[in-house]
Amino acid sequence: MRTSVTFPSNGLRLAGILFTPENRGGERLPAVVVSHPGGGVKEQTASVYAQRLADKGYAALVFDAAYQGESEGEPRFLEDPFQRSEDVKSAVTFLTTRDDIDPARIGALGICASGGYVPFAAQTDHRIKAVATVSGLDIGDYLSNGLGRTQDPSVLQEMLDAAGALRTAEAEGAEPNYQIWAPPSAEGLEQAPDLFREAHDYYRTPRGQHERSENKWPLQSIDRIAQFDAYAKIAMISPRPLLMIVGSKADTAYFSEEAVAKAAEPKELFVVDGASHVDLYDLDQYVTPTVAKLDEFFGKGLTG
Repeated sequence: MRTSVTFPSNGLRLAGILFTPENRGGERLPAVVVSHPGGGVKEQTASVYAQRLADKGYAALVFDAAYQGESEGEPRFLEDPFQRSEDVKSAVTFLTTRDDIDPARIGALGICASGGYVPFAAQTDHRIKAVATVSGLDIGDYLSNGLGRTQDPSVLQEMLDAAGALRTAEAEGAEPNYQIWAPPSAEGLEQAPDLFREAHDYYRTPRGQHERSENKWPLQSIDRIAQFDAYAKIAMISPRPLLMIVGSKADTAYFSEEAVAKAAEPKELFVVDGASHVDLYDLDQYVTPTVAKLDEFFGKGLTG
């Protein structure tokens, strides 16, 4: 079953979908907050996982982050890691108010950039009893240093200069300057990193595109993103369990590998053989073993 819901987060109204099992009986359900990638919306990969988790007996809440999709917030598509963390906590709060959810059995799953936001939120929100990520990425590290940390440091400084100038310009009435997450065309991507080619294939084709996922962000986001460090205090999640899932071919796997190394027990890095970063978004041959692992993990971690 799918139920449209709304809930507040830092004064903004967020739009969500609550997935629940078809035949749940009268018992209060364990629940998982599922948070979407940067540039995405709730109807994409987050709903793929939410539906699979509901099929396993969990309530699963997906939502459009503030500034995204059907949720409130201006400027549109702003990527604010600290607001994204607050959105996760607000989703947990919403679940705790429902009579059909067991507030002592709530976990959270973050995909891609939310694989940074969810652990960050869970560091200080003890209501999140089990923490999982799929293709996790620390957006602060990614945009500050580039994929594989190969970016010249001057690039970040130039973006920060531009972000400051744009804040002034926008205050004087100028339109926001938008940057693109996923390349709009496959042309010229033959030698690009896998992540960029895959992002185009998912977000810009019928495979995963959605009318409300414009896959862009205003450049002023960068002065929020540059200060964000998703995993610096990841050890604070302990003694609650942490599971980070990556594809063996993902060029972003180092984010999760390093995060698990920093984390305290209980923790696990689970590798899906043959999968890339975006393969884990929706391809059944990779999603199926991933969901099986998540079911095992949340089954143990959300025992009440």
